Amino acid sequence: MGASQFLAIEGHAKWALAAEPHFVWNLPEWVPKPLVPADNPMTQAKVELGRHLFYEKRLSVNGEQSCASCHIQALAFTDGKTVSIGTTGQTHPRNAMSLANVAYNSVLTWANPLMHHLEQQMLVPLFGEEPVELGMAGKEAQLLTLLRQDENYARMFAEAFPDKNEVVSIRNLTFAIAAFQRTLLSFNSPYDRYRYGGDNNAISTSAKRGETLFHSERLECFHCHGGLIFSDSVQHERLAFSEIAFHNTGLYNLNPDGDYPSKNTGVYEITHDPKDMGRFKAPSLRNIALTAPYMHDGSIQTLDETIDHYAAGGRTIETGPYAGVGSANPLKSTFIQGFELTDQERQDLLAFLNALTDDSFVQNPAFNDPYDD
Repeated sequence: MGASQFLAIEGHAKWALAAEPHFVWNLPEWVPKPLVPADNPMTQAKVELGRHLFYEKRLSVNGEQSCASCHIQALAFTDGKTVSIGTTGQTHPRNAMSLANVAYNSVLTWANPLMHHLEQQMLVPLFGEEPVELGMAGKEAQLLTLLRQDENYARMFAEAFPDKNEVVSIRNLTFAIAAFQRTLLSFNSPYDRYRYGGDNNAISTSAKRGETLFHSERLECFHCHGGLIFSDSVQHERLAFSEIAFHNTGLYNLNPDGDYPSKNTGVYEITHDPKDMGRFKAPSLRNIALTAPYMHDGSIQTLDETIDHYAAGGRTIETGPYAGVGSANPLKSTFIQGFELTDQERQDLLAFLNALTDDSFVQNPAFNDPYDD
């Protein structure tokens, strides 16, 4: 893939406040529309093409994996693994993030402050070499030939990009997948029906108490996991600016400098600023009960254990190469102070987190594998 093609996709400078007039977002009235790049407006034809490409296993070097291999609908578009495994069997350093409401993310991936557009990000799993994901680096011509010779894809590309001279291209492929990803919207959890839909019985009394705990200064959860998508890295049409934040939660503390494992240093990997060591994005908590294991490296297995981590003000690892007292990490966020919970309060908090599961999202036929239709 030539450098000019990368630059064309990286060069998004403008966001559109509205999509094409004929595209229907199917959002509740209380939910603002996501921003869309001005050069990739939403159309249903583009979304449908993107859905097919998202599930297309021929986009991988071994023909056995697709985007959906690491982003499974039933798991809120995660994969249930500690870390993802690429098409060549290479183990990745990171846990697969959920794609639910990814259209509202102001910054993408766990710890790259430079990654703002889905069109740009799509190049990484397709062509990235460290680590290998789909493994198509150097096979761009082969990939385009495959798509051009497939009558169904040739037709769908032409319908999705009627104004382009070169219809089947890497640019259009990434634009279509990005358009599909922007439709992965999840705002119909029991909590939504309670908080925004006026259904006072949509969640339990325990979950209501858990909501109060979650938003208390005592626990501090809401500082990093608040707002529309329960994350403080967010953008949409009602915000005057994009909110972007990264946090060190005391998950590791390998030495007096507060170092994290070498393959998971967070924003530091990009900036090389010592203050950025161990800083990662706070992921959305929507559908969190479906997306175990947790944290950027999948190193915490359950929600209950995740609460233990925050209650302790950081994780202590007793032995091994990662031994250290996370609560003493000198770079840890000031929001991670620790707290005590009664058994009932813990159950209330878990009830609230479970109330963020949107069953209609993980069962929506518009998001499923078209090759299973």
